[in-house]
This record gives sequence, C-alpha cells and structure tokens, in this order.
Amino acid sequence: MRGAHRYNSQRSTNRELPLKHFDWSQVPQENLNEKLSRKFVNGEKVMVAQLFLKQGCLIPEHSHESEQMSFVVTGSLKFFLEGEERIVKSNELLHIPSRIKHSAEALEDTLTYDIFSPIRQDWIEGDDAYLRK
Repeated sequence: MRGAHRYNSQRSTNRELPLKHFDWSQVPQENLNEKLSRKFVNGEKVMVAQLFLKQGCLIPEHSHESEQMSFVVTGSLKFFLEGEERIVKSNELLHIPSRIKHSAEALEDTLTYDIFSPIRQDWIEGDDAYLRK
C-alpha cells in the first residue's frame, strides 16, 4: 500500500519515555464532604479525576480555565451551564468549555470521570473550598 505508515512495536529507542502508569486502587481517595469523594492523577497538561457522588450531592456553581470532559460511568448528573440544564446519564459524556459557569446535582449515586486540560492547580493545592461544603 503506497504511503501507508506501519507501526513497529519492536522499535527500540535509547531514550526514556516520560510515561506514568496509574492504578486507581492505589490512588488515595479524598472525602470532600459527606456526599462527594474523589481521586485524581495528572500529567503535565491533563488531569483525570474519578468522582463518587451520592444522590443529592450538589456541586456549587464555579468556573475554571480548564476545558472539562465529564464521562458518567454509572448514575446520572443534572448540569446547569449558564442558564441551560443538561442531564447526563450512564455512558454519556459532556464537554464544558473553558470559563463556562457550571454546577451539578447527582440525581442518583454516580461514578464519573472528569478530564481537565490544563490541570486543575487549585485541586492540587487544596484551594477548592467550594467542593468541601
């Protein structure tokens, strides 16, 4: 096939790859309040968070520089985005652009993965009091 690129998994390289391999079972869980807990990991420019929300959990309105992708694994969340309401159910994904004010409510016990880019420095530094109420 002309112009086709073949990936050679046997290719050797003398450089060390800056890879990180995470095992969620080894990442410490942080209980932010009685209805919300999380785990998160990050690279240089991206962060992934595993969030556990009990039914009735409210995430107060906030915004951030990071783009956010929220993937609901189980349960469902009602998002409020600058006056618009969106319900995101199991196996659905919501993209929230940078600087958009948003809040959320867990309609049932929910497991979600949130992906942020750039990373949420406020989370790393513990400057996220709005989640700890």
